[in-house]
Amino acid sequence: MEIFREFRFDSAHQLPRVPAGHKCGRLHGHSYQVEVHLAGPVDPATGWVIDFADIAAAFAPLHDQLDHNYLNDVPGLENPTSEVLAQWIWTRLQPALPLSAIVVRETCTSGCIYRGE
Repeated sequence: MEIFREFRFDSAHQLPRVPAGHKCGRLHGHSYQVEVHLAGPVDPATGWVIDFADIAAAFAPLHDQLDHNYLNDVPGLENPTSEVLAQWIWTRLQPALPLSAIVVRETCTSGCIYRGE
C-alpha cells in the first residue's frame, strides 16, 4: 500500500549555477507543494500504514526551516533546485519514515519525483 501527505510552504531562492542571464539566477520565490509518499503493509489492528499525524510531525521541523526563508541559506540547499530539495527532504525523513517517493512542485506545472538512490 502507498499513502501520501501533502505539505505547502513559500520560499525564496536563486540558482547560482545557471548560465549568466538565466531568469532563475535572479532572486525569486515559489509556493512549493511537497508530497511525502510512504509504502508498507496495512496494519490489521489500526487499518493504516502509518498515522498521517506521524508524517506531519516528522515534516514539521523541515517546514520550519523552509517556510518563508531564503533556501540558499539552509545548509545543504546552496543550489536549491527542485531536485536537490527533494533529495534534501528524503535524507532528513528517511530514517523515521518508510519513504517511497518525495514529490516537489515548484509551480503548478513543474516539479520532480525522487525515489531514493
